[in-house]
Order: sequence, then C-alpha cells, then structure tokens
Amino acid sequence: MGASIKLKATEDTPDIILDREKNKFSITGRSLPEDPSEFYQPILTWVKGCVKQPNPHTEFHLKIEYFNSSSVKQIVTILIILSEIIKTGNEIKVIWYYKDGDDLMEIKGKELKSMVSLPFELQIY
Repeated sequence: MGASIKLKATEDTPDIILDREKNKFSITGRSLPEDPSEFYQPILTWVKGCVKQPNPHTEFHLKIEYFNSSSVKQIVTILIILSEIIKTGNEIKVIWYYKDGDDLMEIKGKELKSMVSLPFELQIY
C-alpha cells in the first residue's frame, strides 16, 4: 500500500484524498465514472491495506454532491471495509455532508448509515 492516494476531481469523478500520514480521508464531488469498479478498485485495495494498520483515530469525510447507483455500491464496500477498524480497537467515524435543503443526499446519507455498523454523522454544509 502506498503512503497515499490523491485524485483530482473531474466532471464525472470525485476528488479523493487518502493520506494516512496526515490522517486525511475524503471523497468529495460527483461520482459518475464510466466504470465505477475500475475507478474504485485502487481505492478499495488501499483502504483494505489501511485497515490492517489503522491510525488510532480516523475520520472519513464524504461530501458527495451526486452519485450513480454503481458508485453507491463501491462506497458501501469502502464503508464495510472501514468497519473492520473497530475490531482493531481503534476509532473510526464517517461524516456524510450534504447541502442544506438537498433532501435526496440527506436521504442517501441516512440509507448509508443504516447499511453499515460504523459511527456515522450527517452534517449540513
């Protein structure tokens, strides 16, 4: 596992920062990649490695403006992998951000929260 993954957002893919050293973990923007499995594969591999040697406290920030159903599957998989951190005795918290008045993304955040056994906060921005 490399020290970090940093991908700049495009029109169809989110900005991704996965940096253990700086303890920064975020996915921000729109997630509509043509092939979500291919796009998220290196991210899933990196997260699996991170879970084996997690930081004592991790906050994973999701500030997704819009995503397609295929991206949802990939994000749920990331969250399921992250839930393994709890078993190591370290702390993990997911923070889902949504714009004030964006009912759809608020609902999506609540749905994700119900799918995983992780401390999960919803925050308006």
